[in-house]
Amino acid sequence: MKRIFLSILLAFVAVVAGNAQLLYKISHSDLDAPSYIIGTYHLAPASFVDSIPGINATLAAVEVVCGEVVNKEMESKESMEKVKQAMTLPDGKSLADILTPEEMQRLNAYMDKILGINLGNPILESQMGKMTPMAISTQLQLVQYMKLTPGFNPMSLIDAYFQQAATGAGKKVVGLETVDFQIETLYKGATIERQKQQLLCMVDNDEYYSLQMKELADAYFSQDVKAVQDITEEKLGNMCDSTPEEEEALIYGRNAAWAEKMPAMMAEAPTLFVVGAAHLPGERGVLELLKANGYIIEAVK
Repeated sequence: MKRIFLSILLAFVAVVAGNAQLLYKISHSDLDAPSYIIGTYHLAPASFVDSIPGINATLAAVEVVCGEVVNKEMESKESMEKVKQAMTLPDGKSLADILTPEEMQRLNAYMDKILGINLGNPILESQMGKMTPMAISTQLQLVQYMKLTPGFNPMSLIDAYFQQAATGAGKKVVGLETVDFQIETLYKGATIERQKQQLLCMVDNDEYYSLQMKELADAYFSQDVKAVQDITEEKLGNMCDSTPEEEEALIYGRNAAWAEKMPAMMAEAPTLFVVGAAHLPGERGVLELLKANGYIIEAVK
């Protein structure tokens, strides 16, 4: 479960040779000009860009910015309606239909602590009572992060910054994945029963996940990627840990698909790839997959 939540909200950083590093140059003898890749923390503010060495020169050098998905497409009316449908329980069901009274009591106690209100309130129940457990988990984690981060502005985040900067400079913006793929993978990838397990894991391990969220954010902003890697690899040794199949769907399978697409994109034009940095490290990370295909990966200092 930790890996699933981190993939959606806190999918971030990488380690190469143990160095704190977010931005890398990608070169190859077949390329006329290098491309670049940067690992992001999806809740980091746009202002954090100023802390990344070499990023302004990189933005000036590339012709294309490529995110995991094109934000404008995700924010369209049609896409938002698809997201809303994916976050709603099927067949008119409500959380009370899939949680036992005792489980609902645990959830309401957690919501009282986080929100100061619970699903016993008819207004909140009308807003959240028919949401999927995954949608509830994501919403509550966002509230938790906002409590830990005074001044957090969801309208000014790092991933959006790169696409907005590219558009403002007349550069092309593209995505590695379609909106439909992300909705299917991130919102519909788990069964309702599995989503219920994940929600209750968060409810029952509140202090652990709150502390981990703070530690992960602190590690990212200090660019201590070794600490981030250690935190994200922690295991509870129970059903709260994501399964190999879940990690394949959320991390490794996507890494492989991206590494297959990137060469043609880089050959067409120098590109800055902007992705959650959890996709960068390890033998099955994007950086090593590119190296295996003959690309040279260098930290930008």
